[in-house]
Amino acid sequence: MSIKLKKEVEQRLLGSIQRYCAANLDEEVGELKAKLLLDYCLREIGPSVYNQAILDAQAAMQDKIAEVETVCYETEFAYWKK
Repeated sequence: MSIKLKKEVEQRLLGSIQRYCAANLDEEVGELKAKLLLDYCLREIGPSVYNQAILDAQAAMQDKIAEVETVCYETEFAYWKK
């Protein structure tokens, strides 16, 4: 699986990488080097982040499904108990 970013998002990330390198590594990085770093991060780090996000979403959904039993329950045959 390859993560495909929208062009606008990719451009913003490239600018962010260039800014980060200049501010924290005292190195000016051109767009080509920034693109190579971004591609590496998407291929190497991206799947781990994606998988964790899926696990988090799955856990959140399971929590919501577990709530259905308590939130969406009506007592049966309760008319005469009033």
